[in-house]
Amino acid sequence: MTEPAHGENTGPHAGPAAGADGVHGSTRRLPAVAHDDAGAPSADPAAGSSDGPEAAPGDTAGDTEQPARPGGRAGRFWSTRRIPAALLALVGLGACGLLLYDIAAVRAGHRAMSWRRSVADDLAERRLDDVWMLAGASLAVLIGLWLLLLALTPGLRDLLPMRRQHRDVRAGLDRDAAALALRDRAVEVPGVQSVRVRLKRRKVAVRAVSHFRELDDVRSDLDASVGTGIEELGLAKPPGLSVHVRRSTAKG
Repeated sequence: MTEPAHGENTGPHAGPAAGADGVHGSTRRLPAVAHDDAGAPSADPAAGSSDGPEAAPGDTAGDTEQPARPGGRAGRFWSTRRIPAALLALVGLGACGLLLYDIAAVRAGHRAMSWRRSVADDLAERRLDDVWMLAGASLAVLIGLWLLLLALTPGLRDLLPMRRQHRDVRAGLDRDAAALALRDRAVEVPGVQSVRVRLKRRKVAVRAVSHFRELDDVRSDLDASVGTGIEELGLAKPPGLSVHVRRSTAKG
């Protein structure tokens, strides 16, 4: 009695044996299909066809890098103004604490402080058109206007906002550094002996002294050089340019 060879099907339900070419009777994995919560079939991500090429990791839509969107409006930077706020808070805290202590002492049966009694008597006797009353009211109005000005203006005049290339990034340029960069470009112009650059919010004032070349030629070169420098600064609101050139009076 001979034993079946290794890999030979001997059962009654045995399928056909694999041929020599490996095609007939070969097993092939079918893609599994899963159902989501809504009942719609969805392909198993782990199972796929072995005939098609595998997808590269960078080919998926989630891996593609989206282009950066242009930034929004580049406004001025706001100052925190810690020193005025701290001084005002300390003065208000001291005045309120002193007044609260005096009121609590009066409620407890003690006499009011002498300064509060003298102030109350003085205010009761003075007229509204008194000089000291008008001076005190004017001082209070000026302090209030100063506080409103500090609250409504951004401050930080020495920090110039730059153009926003990204929505979540804000950049600023120091005013003195920008003026120094423009001055370095101005002194490279042939014929310029000395130059002064003042950078304001809306205008760049260039005052140059020339010791040779025609003044019109020096002025036109300064317009081109400093104008290009202003564009390269990348400011949100490029200032205008004002150039003045004069001849050197020094005798060589």
